[in-house]
Amino acid sequence: MPGSFWNGKRVLVTGHTGFKGAWLALWLSELGAEVTGYALPPPTEPSLFVDADVARGLRSVIGDVRDLDALTAVLRECQPEVVFHMAAQALVRASYRDPVATYATNVMGTVHLLEAVRQTGSVRAVVNVTSDKCYANTGDRRRFREEDAMGGSDPYSNSKGCAELVTSAYRASFFAQAGAPALASARAGNVIGGGDWAADRLVPDCIRALGEGGAVRIRNPEAVRPWQFVLEPLSGYLMLAERLWSDGAACAEGWNFGPDEADARPVSYVADRVVELWGRDASWTTDGGTHPREAAWLSLDCTKARERLSWRPAMTLDEALRWTVRWYRDRADGRDARERTLEQIRRYAEIRAAM
Repeated sequence: MPGSFWNGKRVLVTGHTGFKGAWLALWLSELGAEVTGYALPPPTEPSLFVDADVARGLRSVIGDVRDLDALTAVLRECQPEVVFHMAAQALVRASYRDPVATYATNVMGTVHLLEAVRQTGSVRAVVNVTSDKCYANTGDRRRFREEDAMGGSDPYSNSKGCAELVTSAYRASFFAQAGAPALASARAGNVIGGGDWAADRLVPDCIRALGEGGAVRIRNPEAVRPWQFVLEPLSGYLMLAERLWSDGAACAEGWNFGPDEADARPVSYVADRVVELWGRDASWTTDGGTHPREAAWLSLDCTKARERLSWRPAMTLDEALRWTVRWYRDRADGRDARERTLEQIRRYAEIRAAM
C-alpha cells in the first residue's frame, strides 16, 4: 500500500482495541496517519492491543459507542477526515448470551457513529465494517453478492444486517447531498491472524488448547467459512476509503472482501492445518455438546471489488495459516509482538505492491 495518501491524514478508528482494529490502527500509524482510536478497553487478556503496544504513536480514547455524547465529543475534538467504524460485539455465541448488548452496540452504535459524523464537518469518507454474516442465509450454498438481501437468524448476524440497513438509510437520508461524507460498508469473511484471543473463535481456541498441550475441541467441523488473513480485508478497507475520498458517491455502496472461492474451507481443514503447523503431537476432537445454531455455509462473491477497486486477495489460505501460526509461535518463544506484527504488515505491503 503506498503511504503517500495516508501520510498526515486525520483518521478515527472505532474498535481499535479489538483484534482487527488493532491491526488497522497499527498499519495506519505505520503509513503516517494521525490516528485517534475510540473503543472499550481490550476485550481479552492477553490482547494484541497491549502486546503490540498499539497505543504508541496514536491517541487512544477509552469509550463506548453506545454513548452518543462522548463519541460526538471525540469526533469534534479530533476532526477526522476518514472514519473506520469497527467497534462491535463480534461473536455469534456471545450474541445468544446477551442479545440486548449485541443490538445496542452493533445497531445503535452504528447510529451513534453516523450521527456524530453528521455533526463533524471535517469527515469526507466513512467505512462501516459489518460482516459476511449480514446476508439472509437460506442455506442454498451460493456465494453472497452485495445486492443480496440482508438478514441473519442469530442476534449477531441479524444485528449486522440491521447495521447495513442503518447505513443505507443514513446514506440516502443525510449523506446524499453534494459535499456530504461518502459512506460505504465493508463485509469481510472469517479473518485469521496473530493476536486474536477471542473465545469461541477457531484459531484462538486452537492456540490456547495447543499451548496447554490438550486436544482442540471443535463445535462444527464441517461448517464452511471464507477464511482470510487479517490484512487482506484491511487492505480492502484502505483502498475503499481512498476511492471514497477521490470518487465520493460513486463508491458509496456495500462491498465484499473475501478470499478466492477455493479458500472457503471446512472448519476441520483449518483445524488440521493449525495442528500440523504447530506440531508437538497436537490433535483435535469434535465437541459433542449442545451448541447454538450457526450457518453451515458462508462464501462471498468479490467480483465487484476486483473489477471496480482492483482489489483481490494477495495470499492463499495456506499462507495465511503459516503466517498466523508463526506469529503465535514467535510470541510463545518470547519474540516482541509489536516487532513481529509490523514485520508482517511490511511484508504483506510488499507482496501487494508487487501484484
